[in-house]
Parts: sequence; C-alpha cells; structure tokens
Amino acid sequence: MTAEFPASLEASRRRLQDPHALGRGGHARRPAVGLGHGDTGPAAKRILVGYGFWIFLLSDIVMFSGFFAAYAVLQGATAGGPSGRQLFDTRRVAFETAFLLASSFTCGLSFVAAGARRQLWTQVFLLVTGFLGAGFLALELSEFIGLAARGATPQRSAFLSAFFALVGCHGLHVTAGLLWLGTMMAQVFVKGFQPTVFHRLLCFNLFWHALDIIWVAIFTVVYLMGAG
Repeated sequence: MTAEFPASLEASRRRLQDPHALGRGGHARRPAVGLGHGDTGPAAKRILVGYGFWIFLLSDIVMFSGFFAAYAVLQGATAGGPSGRQLFDTRRVAFETAFLLASSFTCGLSFVAAGARRQLWTQVFLLVTGFLGAGFLALELSEFIGLAARGATPQRSAFLSAFFALVGCHGLHVTAGLLWLGTMMAQVFVKGFQPTVFHRLLCFNLFWHALDIIWVAIFTVVYLMGAG
C-alpha cells in the first residue's frame, strides 16, 4: 500500500508536466482552442483580427474626440462672420441622418444574410447600403458647396475651420467605407463566404456602425445645438 502511493504521485506529476499525456481511455487530451500564448497555443485568427480592429476603432474615436473638443472650444470664435444658427439647414441634415441610419440597418441585414450564406441577399443589402451612403455624401457635398458660395469657407473663422475639419473628416471616412464596401461585394462574388471574407465583412460592419454613432454625435452637438 505504501509503495503504490508514491508511484501514483509520480504518475500524476508526469501527467502534469507532459501536455500530451494519455487520459483514462488511452487517448491524448486535445488542447483547448487557442485564446493566447501559453499551454493552449497562439490565439485563433478571428480573435486576433477582431481585437486588432477594435484597437483601430478606438484610436479613430480618440481622433474624433480631439476634433469634437476643438469644435467645442472654437464654436463661438466666428470673427464677426456667420454662426451655426445662420448657416445650418436642419432639414437637409435630417435627411442626411436618415440616409446614414437606414444604411446602418441595411448593413446589419447584409451581415445576417452572410451568416445564413445567402449571397444574393448579402449583395442586395450591401448595394442598398452603398446607395444610401452615396446619398448621404451627395447631401453633405451640396451643403459644403452652398456654404462656400455664401463665403463660409474654412478660412473665414476658427469656428468654420473646426466645423469643416470635424464634418469633413467624417465624410472622408464614409468615402473610404464606400470603397471598402465595393471591395467586399467583389470578394463575396468571387470567393464566396470563406472565413477570411467573413471576418472582413464583420470588420466592415463594425466600421460602418461606428461611423453612424459618430454622426449621431455630430448631428446633436454641431447641428442641433448650433442651430438652437
């Protein structure tokens, strides 16, 4: 009895040291899905991609936070020029907001269709998302052209410089998102729903929804409060 007890302790010690030790049924224990470096090995690609993209989105939000802070400080620095109450057309901005929020809804539907492996509906919802995003950009560009025609350019005052920097930066992000959307439509058509394509669709959805959240903040802080 005393001889068997140390032997069992030695066997347990060896099983703990050897990650490939055999279990009760004589089969090697399968390693857990990788969640990071260590006994389970490196993290899975989908975890690395998602984590890295969230870091990118957070850095983008930090950048926009700087633009918001600059606008909050400079919104009263009109240098004798027009203010937001005199310049902003809330009806036009309401249409812009409706277009972008609707595009967020159709973008989410495209990801649901992709999860169901329905290529036709995925392409349809992505195409509708693209049209709504393009409509948003067209309205925003016409707003900028109208402001410039009235002499409200970024050089006119610090307020207008901060306004064009904040809203224009968001517009550039939407433009980049539309280019990304077109690329994703081509990849889904050619490659189908491969894991890499699906991961890119997920990242695109996160990016597009983040742009919508930022626009809601712009609509509230810049246009509603400025016009009021």
